Amino acid sequence: MNTQPAGPVFREGDRVVLADGTYQGTSGVFIRLRDDVKWADITESNGKVRSHPVAWLAHAAAPIAAPVS
Repeated sequence: MNTQPAGPVFREGDRVVLADGTYQGTSGVFIRLRDDVKWADITESNGKVRSHPVAWLAHAAAPIAAPVS
């Protein structure tokens, strides 16, 4: 079992996007690393929880706040 992180550090609740791989562009929320820390669970924007390689994840840009009128 691998115990070293494979890429950037993510914390529970971080907004992420799949920057590489089969589902490139998929956005979601980071949940946790798997036992093999090269893999992580995220809640995708469609509500499904799926595992993806950490190396494919990137922090998502923060949404632009709407102006207050």
